Amino acid sequence: MRANVLRILGMLSLLGLLGGCNMVVMSPSGDVADQQRDLIVASTLLMLIIIIPVIAATLLFAWRYRASNKAATYDPDWHHSTGLEVLIWTAPLMIIIALGALTWISTHLLDPYRPIERLDAARPVTADMKPLTVEVVALDWKWMFFYPELGIATVNELAAPVDRPIAFKLTSAAIMNSFYVPALAGQIYAMPGMETKLHAVINQPGVYDGFSANYSGSGFSKMRFKFHGLDTAGFDAWVAKVKAEGQPLDRARYLEVEKPSEAEPVHYYASVENGLYEAILGMCVEPGKMCMHEMMMIDAKGGVAEGHEANRERLVHDRTGSHEGFGYGSGHKSEEAPGATFPASGRDARSDEQPEGMQPDEGGPAKAPAGGSGQNGTHVMPSGETMPGMSHESMPGMNHDAPAEAPASEGAEPSTETGSSSPAPDQLNQR
Repeated sequence: MRANVLRILGMLSLLGLLGGCNMVVMSPSGDVADQQRDLIVASTLLMLIIIIPVIAATLLFAWRYRASNKAATYDPDWHHSTGLEVLIWTAPLMIIIALGALTWISTHLLDPYRPIERLDAARPVTADMKPLTVEVVALDWKWMFFYPELGIATVNELAAPVDRPIAFKLTSAAIMNSFYVPALAGQIYAMPGMETKLHAVINQPGVYDGFSANYSGSGFSKMRFKFHGLDTAGFDAWVAKVKAEGQPLDRARYLEVEKPSEAEPVHYYASVENGLYEAILGMCVEPGKMCMHEMMMIDAKGGVAEGHEANRERLVHDRTGSHEGFGYGSGHKSEEAPGATFPASGRDARSDEQPEGMQPDEGGPAKAPAGGSGQNGTHVMPSGETMPGMSHESMPGMNHDAPAEAPASEGAEPSTETGSSSPAPDQLNQR
């Protein structure tokens, strides 16, 4: 008895730990997230219609037909029941149909690209309600927000007025990422050179957490920001604060902000250079780079037949330097060859252990005149590089001084085209 009491107390203590869980997904503050919560609840209840009776029946049958219960009917020859078969198949089929209908309707109603049609269950969006446009850029490892109508921008801080539709446009200047404010709406991906959209509304004032929901590197866990839901007066005051405390944001300053950093503090920008977001979307902020729309126009015309080499450097897009020194060539201020390893890469070796299959050579490779053979069976290329094992002795027939003679097959006729001996087709077919 005492053991059972201790076991129950232990389970209750574990349940107490759930008090620290954040249930924002099940108690959101935005109508879109609220509808998504309802979808989760409805789907769960529909599935429980089957799960609960099955679990209850399993426990009931295990208890009723236990070996010690002599009063239970024992019928070893029972094998079929039409009524039971109908019940077993009809109930799950009805639930699947209901889930399918619910999923189909909700998928279209909650499409992130579809402008919202209501502020909440009781208030529709009217024609005079102009959405607040926010352009979102995912960086390594921070978030930048542009307000094109207001001419301001921020880093790691987002604000919007309560009960006003918000139209997000999202892209990335680094790798693929995911924008997520659980209290507002579902997550949406942000990808380089592409623009995704999300429509939402916040219904309650407050400060909410926003973060990246897609792993994007070492600073992923600190890629967080605060979303402020404000009343109209509060939002106007926030905009005035950004304009009063912010700096101008041009392309040069953006390129500095774009560099990888972790736990970046909030930045305000009182003005934004015209076309900056479009340049970020087109991956052509850096001077001399080709924008995506230019490349698509060239492709639509069939590509470039002449002068295409001039476009190569214009199409190298790694402005953050995230891959600097990893084989991206001179376009990334690095002369490292693709796939280069120590010492060719110029980076320190990760280990002093000699790789298997490689012999240490303190004196370096032997040199020989271009196009000739070096020492120890090496072959020297015209560029001066040596290829170990490429020697005349190791590769019979590879003699630059005289043409190789193939051994003539017994009874074979010389070829009329090459003069070499080769078996005729009918000889190949003989066994």
